[in-house]
Amino acid sequence: MTKIAFAPGCALMLYKPQLAFRIHASLKQRIPELEMLSLCCKSEPYPGEASEIINLCPGCDRRYSNDYPSTHTRTLWEVLDQAENFPFPDHGGRRMTILDACPTRQKPEVHAAIRSLLKKMNITVTEPEKTGGHGTCCGDTFYGLLPVEKVLEQMQKRSDEMPEEEVVVYCVSCSKSIANGGKRPRYLPDLLLGEPTEVSVTDPDEWHAQLSAYIQDHLA
Repeated sequence: MTKIAFAPGCALMLYKPQLAFRIHASLKQRIPELEMLSLCCKSEPYPGEASEIINLCPGCDRRYSNDYPSTHTRTLWEVLDQAENFPFPDHGGRRMTILDACPTRQKPEVHAAIRSLLKKMNITVTEPEKTGGHGTCCGDTFYGLLPVEKVLEQMQKRSDEMPEEEVVVYCVSCSKSIANGGKRPRYLPDLLLGEPTEVSVTDPDEWHAQLSAYIQDHLA
């Protein structure tokens, strides 16, 4: 029997676990059999053959899609865009720009769903010059490949390309990069649930150490 699970991803659970639980509870109203997957996506496939996973981490989505051919994935953004009666908050037409996550570069359906959600929340989007399938990295991908000061320069460069002060992101690491670049990140799950985006740790070394430790604790 096909099992269906919601995978919030390690970064969200480290950032705001209460958001993950709120999203899961909302989804269960529509999908009563929905389980919650707390294991890291780097673990063995879960929940098994012919499974379906709803996820919101761009890295998780790419890994489940590419590494586990028997696993069908859908992003939370696509699910919510098709949901009836979801209580979208009204953000009053505020102008924001958007930073598309690198793992979604070949997924125009994800970009479309996210922009549809922003419209439903009454957010006016100003697209950067490099966006969607032509977007460039927030800078975090260079961590471990370049010295930290060079990584921070890449983060600053990408932030400078954002035409608005508020930048919609749907990757926690992207939020760190945008904050390091001097702009104000607005994490999409926060926007959907009417919460502020909190960026407590911005130092790349500290953030990646926390994330690596969390991942190691949640491997199967």
